[in-house]
Amino acid sequence: MMSAIVLPFRRTSNDAAPADVEDDTTAVPRPARTAAGVHVDGWGRDDAFVDRISAVARLRWDVAVGGAERLPARAGALVVVNARLFSLAPVFSALALGEHTGRPVRFVGRPDTAPVGALMRRLGGLLEHPDEVANALAAKEIVVMGTGRELHPQRVGRVDHRLIAAAVQERVRVHPAAALSSPMSRSARVEVGTEVNTGRSRRGPLAELELADAVRRRILQLMEELSGWRSAPLLDWLPQTGMGGD
Repeated sequence: MMSAIVLPFRRTSNDAAPADVEDDTTAVPRPARTAAGVHVDGWGRDDAFVDRISAVARLRWDVAVGGAERLPARAGALVVVNARLFSLAPVFSALALGEHTGRPVRFVGRPDTAPVGALMRRLGGLLEHPDEVANALAAKEIVVMGTGRELHPQRVGRVDHRLIAAAVQERVRVHPAAALSSPMSRSARVEVGTEVNTGRSRRGPLAELELADAVRRRILQLMEELSGWRSAPLLDWLPQTGMGGD
C-alpha cells in the first residue's frame, strides 16, 4: 500500500503579501520574508535596502531630528512636511524619522512606473492615493506626505486634503513638520510639530479642508521658529548640493 508523501513546506498568512495588493489599494498588505531572511513587507518595503540607502545618506548628511518624541510609539500617524522643487523631502524625512524612532516610516509619492517606482517602493514609498494612505494608517504605520512643491524657500505649498481625509477617517494624529538644510554644509534638520486637531467631532470635506489649511499654517510657523537655518533648491542625491530637506 502506497503511503502519502508529505513535503516539508508550510504556508502561513505571514509568508507573503496577497497577489492583488498592488492593484487593490484597499487590501491589507501582510509581511513577507524572502528566502534569505530579509524582511519585505506587504507594501514592498525592504529593510535591508533601506538600511543600505540610509548608510550612504549618513556619509553625506548630518541630520538633526527634533520633536520625534511627539510621534506615537505604536499607533499610526500622518506627518506633513514642506516640499521644494527638485527635492525629495518626504523620502529624506521618512528615512531620518525611521532611524530616530526605530519604526518603519513610509512616505507618499512613489510613481506607479518602473524602474523608479520599484525602487521607491523598496524604500517604503506609497502611491499618492487616499485609499493606500488610509490602508497604511489603519495598519498603525507612520506615513510622511509632502505639501505641494514650491520654489521659494519660505513658502509652503498646498496640503492635499484628500490625504488628510484618510487620517481623519482612520482617527490618527496629524503632525506638521519642517525639513530644512544648509546648502553649503552637511547640516540638516527635520522638526516635527505638535499634533494638529483632526476635528474628530466634525466630519466631511469642510473639516478636511480646514485641517489641511491649519497644517499648512503650522508648517510655516515651524519654519519661522527655525529661521536660523537656510535652504536652497536641492538635487537631493547629488554630492555637494545639500540634502533632501527644504
